[in-house]
Amino acid sequence: MEHFAETMKKTVPSLLMVSVGAVIAAFAVAVFLVPADILDGGIVGVSIIISALSGLPLSVLTFVLNVPFLLLGLKSLGKRFLATGVFSMALFSVMLHIFESMEIGLELDPILHCVFGGVLLGFGVGLVLRGGGCLDGTEIVALLLSKKTRLSVGQIVFGFNILIYGTAGFVFQWNSALFSLMAYFLSFKVIDMVEQGLEQAKSVMIITDDGQAMADAIYQRMGRTCTMMEGAGRISGAKSVLYCVVTRVELSTMRRIIGEADGSAFVTISDISEIVGNHIKRHPPVPPKKEALSGAEKAEYPELKKEEGPEAK
Repeated sequence: MEHFAETMKKTVPSLLMVSVGAVIAAFAVAVFLVPADILDGGIVGVSIIISALSGLPLSVLTFVLNVPFLLLGLKSLGKRFLATGVFSMALFSVMLHIFESMEIGLELDPILHCVFGGVLLGFGVGLVLRGGGCLDGTEIVALLLSKKTRLSVGQIVFGFNILIYGTAGFVFQWNSALFSLMAYFLSFKVIDMVEQGLEQAKSVMIITDDGQAMADAIYQRMGRTCTMMEGAGRISGAKSVLYCVVTRVELSTMRRIIGEADGSAFVTISDISEIVGNHIKRHPPVPPKKEALSGAEKAEYPELKKEEGPEAK
């Protein structure tokens, strides 16, 4: 019962943050961007173009096109991320439908549609990411591709969005493409502020009593290796210091792992302006030993069931 209460204490605020963010993002897209033919980036932008050409509902397209990307990232990001991602995307799609049916119809200057739409969208997406959710599957694909190429997540997402905005220039008009690009930069900067610095790479420094256990947990569940150093506090005495580099999508998972492994750990998260080398690349997550996991955690590693074999039955 105590474990359930602790889990709910962590889950409810995250879901609330994701819910508020999804509603705000849907309001920005339906009320400010779409009426002015201004596109969001990623799958939402593709959905807007398809909806304009085919007449299919934008809310349905947004959810349906995102689901395959979530499933693609299941192995790397875990079932909890998948569940939160499906919830945030489903709520976003439902609220898109609701706001579109309300036909608010603000008649503003296009630049105001662009500015307010971009700012509100960035604020909403930032809250969703902060809560551990996701509204766009392209970031998941970019994260997977970045492990196999020398391109960063940001470069892949930006290249994908440039293709979308170029297509928008032909489907709508070039004013729409330029306004879309402006809204993209505005939303990205607001996301950066809401998510406490949303650069593509973050350095995480952890000061803990048991560095080996923390490093093992991070490697087993995220596939990230840590540099381990010894340190000493003026009052607390001997400590282990871990240094790790992660992407912005992985920050919520990293925070959760740290909280579960050592709730008293001291953690700093910093922006990284440049990375030389391949340290940002991930190793495949290593399933931990089954006896070291709780019942809830075992569900995140389906491969453990395969290892049991016929002898376990």
